[in-house]
Amino acid sequence: MENLDGKIKILLKDEDQYILNETEELGYFTLAMSIFGGKTGWVSWVIMIVQTLLFIISIWCATKFYAATEALLAMKWGVSAGVLLLAAMMTKLSLMPVMQTSRILRELKRVELLVARIQT
Repeated sequence: MENLDGKIKILLKDEDQYILNETEELGYFTLAMSIFGGKTGWVSWVIMIVQTLLFIISIWCATKFYAATEALLAMKWGVSAGVLLLAAMMTKLSLMPVMQTSRILRELKRVELLVARIQT
């Protein structure tokens, strides 16, 4: 794959080279931060804020669970902490398909550029 990428870069013109560099594969953290921009970036921000609030409240419930002296009270706080922690994890995991979609779209743009270059 790297040999093919090298051959492609040699064949491309300067403007095509710039576009190809724009579509190179991003690292995990760069890709994760890229979901907070663009037209739907605000949705990612809302999801992360809600996820953070759920996590903080679950930690608060967990401290109440460990401080409880009665079994029924401990059960109440423990179940609340567990449910909120699971909700926080599921909310955060909802952003993973967005990252994968972004990765696939970048690769599709790269393939389109290569096909256009071959046709000319």
